[in-house]
Amino acid sequence: MEIGTLIRELGGGMWISAEIFILTLLFSLPLGLVVAFGRMSKIAPVRWISKLYISIMRGTPLMLQLMVVYFGPYYLFGMRISTGYRMTAVLIGFAINYAAYFAEIYRGGIEAIPVGQYEAAKVLGYSKGQTFFRIVFPQVCNHILPAVTKSQIFFKITLMQMIKRIVPPMSNEIITLVKDTSLAFVLAVTEMFTMAKQIAAAQTSMVPYIAAGIFYYVFNLLVAMIMEKIEEKLNYYHYKIDHESA
Repeated sequence: MEIGTLIRELGGGMWISAEIFILTLLFSLPLGLVVAFGRMSKIAPVRWISKLYISIMRGTPLMLQLMVVYFGPYYLFGMRISTGYRMTAVLIGFAINYAAYFAEIYRGGIEAIPVGQYEAAKVLGYSKGQTFFRIVFPQVCNHILPAVTKSQIFFKITLMQMIKRIVPPMSNEIITLVKDTSLAFVLAVTEMFTMAKQIAAAQTSMVPYIAAGIFYYVFNLLVAMIMEKIEEKLNYYHYKIDHESA
């Protein structure tokens, strides 16, 4: 089979894999933040439910979760399952799974902030709500950026500090997500790896597998480069802040 023909045939599967990757990030990143807030909540039931959710998502295989999401409505409620639900089930399964991992990354980044910054917020007269939602990681900036307003504190210092702390572990999970898109085959979603298997079986050739491997590698390489650039920007930002405050 010619390379051009192979690429055209794999193209549909490549698009499905990319679609799963992008949509999973769009849903799991904000959901993970909500779960992280629940995990750190002062309300015990909310904290326990969030902890249980994270434990189940991280303690069971993603493949099993995909099957539960897809077949669950039929076995539990007798609902008829259409073939169009397959892609939806894949996205739901991936989103709720990765949200649990992202939640722990968010929580780790938040709890890594020194306790002294929270104490400083109390000295400044901030309520608990203001401390968490308006500043999140309270900063005493009178000695750092005297001319910076309170709203600028959040966007220029606090938010950037949180992002810088979570970028490295977040990069690992995002790269893993690229490879995990191949698990969509469990629900008969024809993503790229499934397409490669079909072509390889029909042509009795290893070339489709090699092409699929190259795609995954290049995709991961691009993701890694983007995340590395983000981390470099954040490092430059903090270097600049440190020198301005000196």
